[in-house]
Amino acid sequence: MIIYNVTVNIEDNAHDEWLDWMKNEHLPQVIATGMFVDYKMLKLISRQEDETGQTYAIQYSCANLESYESYQEKFAPALQAETKKKFEGKFVAFRTLLEVIEF
Repeated sequence: MIIYNVTVNIEDNAHDEWLDWMKNEHLPQVIATGMFVDYKMLKLISRQEDETGQTYAIQYSCANLESYESYQEKFAPALQAETKKKFEGKFVAFRTLLEVIEF
């Protein structure tokens, strides 16, 4: 199992609009690609003293690396461009790819 993790810090003044958009538009669009089998959206509750905004980690589960690569090739550019257009200058995001280790 592969986890595609997107960590986002969204400014407080855009938070409510962003969260509504994520829940009702963006996440359903990502899942509709068929490349992911599950997802979780987590909110960070620990903060650095000088940190501003709200931070979330969105974790998308893929059955295999090929599904992730297909998503990146076919769908990610347009979905990321839409996010940038809607919330440009109000968020910072970084992406990581993780492999689930089974015991």
